[in-house]
Amino acid sequence: MLKIGEHDFQSRLLLGTGKFDDLEVQSQAIEASGTEVLTFAVRRLNLEERNKKHFLDMVDLDRYTLLPNTAGASTAEEAVRIAELARASGLCDMIKVEVIGDGITLLPDPIETYKACEMLLHKGFTVLPYISDDVILAKRLQLLGVHAVMPGASPIGSGKGIMNPYNLEVIIEQAVVPVIVDAGLRSPSDAARAMEMGADAVLLNTAVSGSGYPVSMAKAMRLGVEAGRLAYEAGMIPVKRYAAASSPAEGMVHT
Repeated sequence: MLKIGEHDFQSRLLLGTGKFDDLEVQSQAIEASGTEVLTFAVRRLNLEERNKKHFLDMVDLDRYTLLPNTAGASTAEEAVRIAELARASGLCDMIKVEVIGDGITLLPDPIETYKACEMLLHKGFTVLPYISDDVILAKRLQLLGVHAVMPGASPIGSGKGIMNPYNLEVIIEQAVVPVIVDAGLRSPSDAARAMEMGADAVLLNTAVSGSGYPVSMAKAMRLGVEAGRLAYEAGMIPVKRYAAASSPAEGMVHT
């Protein structure tokens, strides 16, 4: 079970809701993914004009936990304002903190992210910061009291998969809160690899919404996440330098 703050989830796949061609496909992909957590950019959802149809109208809010994110923020203060808008709308007390520091790479700003997390924790939010694969920042944020860390596998929407497995492994090994691998994943094997490494969950958006058949890809990603987690829990054999016979040498008939 995935536990984030006071929230418990059976599914270890979190799904973003941006970039789908239409709401019907999005709704089917959500169902196929088996997710229980849906994330969305508060700035892209006009919460004040509820006469306009958006994804919230297509999902059963009793079945899903919403995870608003602060995409579009470039400072800690902006991120906090967006988070407060989401909470005032009664969506959820959880917030994915996303403070972008570079408009080309879309890499998160570590200093503003830290500041935003500090302020949001003080205000009583359940805080999940999106960060780069920075081991020290992940550790500092956990000492600060965040409820999960979300290191990127590679730049947002790049599909490059896990670019720095060493850093990701160290973050996972040292984590005292859930590690949710976020951004850059492309294939179910990427998702499975993250889970095999011991990640607690993955968050996907473009890998599903930008695929040729989002509903099928959502199902494939669900299976990848489940397979990776099962492999991690089963315990994989150690990698050896040389070959090791699969049959025991004792008792063999010699000719």
